Amino acid sequence: MLLRQMKYFQSVVETGSFTEAAEQCFVSQSAISQAISALESELGTLLLERKNRRFSLTPAGEYFYRRSLSITAELEQLMRETRHQGTDIGPGLCIGYLSSYTGEELGRAISAFSQENPLVKLESFSGNHEDLYEALISGKADLVLNDQRRAFADHCHNTILRRSQYFVEVSINSPLAKLDSIEISELKHILCVLVAGENQEKEEQRFFRDIIGFGGEFLFARSLREARVLVISGRGVLPIEGRPGGTYTGATFKRIPLLRKGETILRNTCAFRLKENTNPYAESFEKMLLQHFEDRSE
Repeated sequence: MLLRQMKYFQSVVETGSFTEAAEQCFVSQSAISQAISALESELGTLLLERKNRRFSLTPAGEYFYRRSLSITAELEQLMRETRHQGTDIGPGLCIGYLSSYTGEELGRAISAFSQENPLVKLESFSGNHEDLYEALISGKADLVLNDQRRAFADHCHNTILRRSQYFVEVSINSPLAKLDSIEISELKHILCVLVAGENQEKEEQRFFRDIIGFGGEFLFARSLREARVLVISGRGVLPIEGRPGGTYTGATFKRIPLLRKGETILRNTCAFRLKENTNPYAESFEKMLLQHFEDRSE
């Protein structure tokens, strides 16, 4: 009873309306009013200051609302974990994603999946490109979110989530900033700044040298902020992905499209899962992931 009263009260506070709260909770308005009145009687204090058809939170109401949120969150977690202990829920789901991934799409898909499948234990981990590939092949991961750095394999479901364009960021003070686009061949003697962890340096250098085509020396930074400081100070150029069709000029650097023989260089962000993996949740999560990437497209 108390948990239901708390949720009714939270809904009234969040919607600012008894009528909307009733619709949200699928009960009558009188049921909402009676529940909150009973709650106030039990607590011995007013939670809402009512004035005609409007109301405001009393200090006690503000305190109760904030504490009730943490209490209901704890109770929901307790119920979820108890169900996991006492229910044969079948396979969980393990998702791998690229360490350098900073988008919101994965988090949105995880949130939607967890709402729809509250009994499924979902785990995630991050790694570099080779870590993710090995985790997928070994069966540690049911699905990985990764760049396409090799030809699509026939033994995998390969779903392109987004196509991005490569740019380079250069110091606004660099002569290169006068260009509207840059051919990769024009950078063969220019220092290339890459963001990579210590165990990722060789793989990132190999990719940007052999696949993308940078011919100069490489300099590594541990974060995008650190990399941009190097670029701004004139140490080199930073390859970075972005939305196709445009440039960006800030106060300290300019982002310029990177071309190869006049063509834009594209990067595919993909979801990969093994065809032999029979986890029924992997395909469902992939569809949610694709939907959220499409929703974020311009």
